[in-house]
Amino acid sequence: MIFKQHLFFMLYSACGLVIKEAATKNKVKGGQGQVPITQNVTVVEGGTANMTCRVDFNDNTSLQWSNPAQQTLFFGDKKALRDNRIELVRASWKELTISIHEVTLSDEGQYTCSLFTMPVKTSKAYLTVLGVPEKPEITGFTKPALEGDHVTLTCTTSGSKPAADIRWSRNEKEIQGTMEVNATGRSFTVKSTLEFQVDRSEDGVAYTCSVDHVALLAAPQRVTEVLEVHYAPRVEILHSLIFPQEGEYFKLDCVSTGNPSPKPVIWTKDGGELPDVERMIVDGRDLIITSLNKTDNGTYRCEASNSLGTDIAEYKLFVYDPNALAQHGPDHALIGGVVAVVVFITLCFIIVLGRYLARHKDISRKRQEMWFISSRKTLALPIITL
Repeated sequence: MIFKQHLFFMLYSACGLVIKEAATKNKVKGGQGQVPITQNVTVVEGGTANMTCRVDFNDNTSLQWSNPAQQTLFFGDKKALRDNRIELVRASWKELTISIHEVTLSDEGQYTCSLFTMPVKTSKAYLTVLGVPEKPEITGFTKPALEGDHVTLTCTTSGSKPAADIRWSRNEKEIQGTMEVNATGRSFTVKSTLEFQVDRSEDGVAYTCSVDHVALLAAPQRVTEVLEVHYAPRVEILHSLIFPQEGEYFKLDCVSTGNPSPKPVIWTKDGGELPDVERMIVDGRDLIITSLNKTDNGTYRCEASNSLGTDIAEYKLFVYDPNALAQHGPDHALIGGVVAVVVFITLCFIIVLGRYLARHKDISRKRQEMWFISSRKTLALPIITL
């Protein structure tokens, strides 16, 4: 009988130890698993943010999401805040996921997931909202600009968070502007300025402002303006023959540039009207002489003008007699003259260089002789004993 009681006591003690150890393990497991886990979330303004809270082990304890103002959004599957943008995605003993639609900058902040154990355990998740920059706008264009004007172009974009980056390009080649960033509430307004003096080469140049931002996933926003510059005309006369001869067809081309485009050009000869309108034909900007003769010698003037000014170019025509010149004589004479000048300059250079070298050699020889004589005199000095 005593043996049976002793055996029963041992079995009872052993079962107690097993039950106690199992309870201790479950307690440790619950203590370790009953910790809410969250992650920070980044979303573009106007998008949807999914906030998830999980636990590895839960003994039927409720989970709760709260906003940065510590207002309860959801307690389990029960909605607490009247905001149609906030919806329940999933609710269980191990997970509570909610979504916030049409996110605004004011939704940014630290959200709290709470597990109502004793004591209450919490986990924080920060919601970052990226502000999308508005389409940029370029101001400062005055159309048209006048040559010599000082122009200031400003590109502006607002609503970005963090502050956007602005880049300038001139005909697709990047140039540097001066950027300024100002905070406007939760977002930023960014400006970039270009300053330069315009000349006629700026006419038709495209200036592009590009806005880069992390919220612009596809491509930067861009806006382009084309600069229009007005300037006075410039005139140049081109001729069809180098050595015009009697009987030849001859054309003078009056090339004029200007904005606005110059009016039709005016041709004159020696300060007056063209003397022979039958042989001298004005075709647009060209003056055509159908058959040259000696009477065509003189100074021809082309004049072009627009609202900003007038410019004039002149060409002195000398008509050669083909019978007085050998074939291609003028070409050979010109080449011969150039060759003669080159040869003469070369000979002069050789003579001057030869004289310089000879003189330099003579001076060096005299210096060596003087040094040699000086050395001998030094060696010949008597030794004085004190």
